[in-house]
Amino acid sequence: MAEMLTLTDAAAKRVAAIAEKQAKPAILRLSVEGGGCSGFQYKFDLAVAAESDDMVSETDGVRLVVDPVSLDLVAGSKVDFVESLGGAAFRVENPNAAAGCGCGSSFGI
Repeated sequence: MAEMLTLTDAAAKRVAAIAEKQAKPAILRLSVEGGGCSGFQYKFDLAVAAESDDMVSETDGVRLVVDPVSLDLVAGSKVDFVESLGGAAFRVENPNAAAGCGCGSSFGI
């Protein structure tokens, strides 16, 4: 069985704030698509609801949902929200990634 994903407190607070501004449920969908400079790239969206086959993780009332195909590539990951001089972004700490890009939005297995 795949390891759970975790959403940090900082990421949960940011998702809750964005969802409130957009009048949507506080559900962050993480998916993986082909592309990016390292082979795969992370995609983040607000979801209206979880699908029946999604893996769901919850932090402070905010849900992180991932489809089964993407879960194979991100199992055991931690999703964080970081702010720095370079900007603010969601970041995935993925133990399955063998390579990554400088911006942190794509990875290779």
